Amino acid sequence: MGLQTDANKARDSGWRETIKIIVQAIILAMIVRVFFYQPFNIPSGSMRQTLLVGDYLFVSKLAYGYSRYSFPYGLVPFSGRIFAAEPKRGDVVVFKLPRDNSTDFIKRVIGLPGDEVAMRGGILYINGQAVPKVRKGSYFSPEENQLIPSFEETLPNGVKYVVLDALPNGPSDNAGPFKVPAGHYFMMGDNRDNSTDSRMSTHYGVGYVPYENLVGRAEIIFFSAAVDDPNAFRLTSPWTWPFDIRWGRIFGLVR
Repeated sequence: MGLQTDANKARDSGWRETIKIIVQAIILAMIVRVFFYQPFNIPSGSMRQTLLVGDYLFVSKLAYGYSRYSFPYGLVPFSGRIFAAEPKRGDVVVFKLPRDNSTDFIKRVIGLPGDEVAMRGGILYINGQAVPKVRKGSYFSPEENQLIPSFEETLPNGVKYVVLDALPNGPSDNAGPFKVPAGHYFMMGDNRDNSTDSRMSTHYGVGYVPYENLVGRAEIIFFSAAVDDPNAFRLTSPWTWPFDIRWGRIFGLVR
């Protein structure tokens, strides 16, 4: 009888320890998500080819400090930012869409407070100076089943990145000039002809993004799957699924 009682006690103790570890792990994960790194996935192609549909990435909340939008559902109501740091030109940033202050958007910081930004003939101008744009081959889009011309831009601070320009003289290739107000930022997608960004007004686009709306800086891709490819992840051929994961993008830095 004593042996059976001891066995029951040991089993109960084992379950308690398991539950305790699970609860501690959940609490730790919540702390990391709320205060340090939040996972996001990319649902649209506005940042191609830097970020692709099906990329999953971690966003650093420490990068710019905390505002009320850093916390889920704005549960910590306060104005301004604490532990604040300014974003740099060229950072890839997650922010709350100004027109509803709830939808998460991800774009690249192009204009800083006080900057004048314009697009002329598909060329980006910052404070009257053209941003160098050099052809860098083409990007194949599985959704459109076509090649899209790609170009490397170099910002005034030396940050380089690749943009797509599918339509010469497209609707957004001539816009501005825009004078960025104090405390705001001008955001653009790298897929220039397929991005709703600061080139469009706040009423139907993004407009100028308040500093308070910044959630964090995109840092690293931790998983990527070709969900935008019509031939990927077909239910009829599950043996191909491992090949539909973009293994080469995993642990890639977002720049």
